[in-house]
Amino acid sequence: MRLHAVSHELAVEEFLSATKWYEDHRRGLGTEFEVACRAAIALIEQHPLSFPVVHGEIRRVVLRRFPYTIFYRARENELLIVAIMHERRDPRRWRSRR
Repeated sequence: MRLHAVSHELAVEEFLSATKWYEDHRRGLGTEFEVACRAAIALIEQHPLSFPVVHGEIRRVVLRRFPYTIFYRARENELLIVAIMHERRDPRRWRSRR
């Protein structure tokens, strides 16, 4: 099964903010973060039910190199990226996102 992902607007903001932070920290690191996120999302698109459920229908993928987790919901024809959050953030922040 392969689904096309769409992202919650706050997940997009989190992604852009983290990418900028990494790029400001070290040139090229923001690009590496972006590549890691896109690779994880491609894996989610290919195998949406392969990752653990953490709350209701929400599943998560932990990035390997960066301390970030991608939270998403997979339904029949929909894959919604709910959040892209740093591990030290309160994980309940994304629970109200639909």
